[in-house]
Amino acid sequence: MTTQFSVTQNGKPLAKSKYKWDEKTRTFSSNEDNLVIDFGEESEITFNTGSGCTFKTGSDCTFNTGSECTFTTGFFCTFNTGRGCTFTTDECCTFMTGRNCTFTTGENCTFTTGENCTFETGVDCTFNTGDNCTFNTGSYCTFKTGENCTFETEYSCTFTTAVDCTFNTDSDCTFTTGADCTFKTGADCTFITSWNCTFKAGDDCTFKTNYGCTFTTGGNCFVTRYDVKGVTEIPQDKTIKLNSRGIEGYTEVEPAKEYTMEELVNLVGHNFKIKKQD
Repeated sequence: MTTQFSVTQNGKPLAKSKYKWDEKTRTFSSNEDNLVIDFGEESEITFNTGSGCTFKTGSDCTFNTGSECTFTTGFFCTFNTGRGCTFTTDECCTFMTGRNCTFTTGENCTFTTGENCTFETGVDCTFNTGDNCTFNTGSYCTFKTGENCTFETEYSCTFTTAVDCTFNTDSDCTFTTGADCTFKTGADCTFITSWNCTFKAGDDCTFKTNYGCTFTTGGNCFVTRYDVKGVTEIPQDKTIKLNSRGIEGYTEVEPAKEYTMEELVNLVGHNFKIKKQD
């Protein structure tokens, strides 16, 4: 049975001389850009195209494309693309892309990308990316990224990142990061980080860090520092900050106080105005 599909460019059907369809190998090839390729629910197709293309397919497809493409597919697809692409797929897909891509996928996906990518995925995904990425995922994910990334995940995730990252996760996670990171996690996490990190964690967490880090944790949490000997038990439900480089111990940090307007007036007096910022 002949495969049914449509190919348009700028709203008009593309001339058959500008593309090749091999029914036997189920391969679509074209050097043209800005195509709209609709194979409906057809599966097991290989696409070789230029940039700026839009695809609608079924599952088990392979895409070799340029940049700025948009994909709506089923599961078990493989993408080898340039930068600036948008993917809406089902589960078990593999992505090898450039930077500035957006992914909305199911579970069990693997991503190897450049920087400035956004991921919204299910569970059991693996990420190997550049800098400035944002992740909103399920459980059991593995991340190896550059700096300035933001993670919002569920439990049992593993992170190996560079600096300036923010983590909002559930329990049973493992972190190996650079400096200046912020963590808000559940219980049973392990942290191996550099300096000036901030942790808000549950119970039974273990930290191996450098100086200047701040902790607010549950019970049975401990920190080991690179620059001083010994292990420090973190007091439960209190905020502490490790002392400067080479100085043992920590300083307890008073939580920021919140005031009503009436309390603020009584505190500082009546001779003040709240100036609206331009």
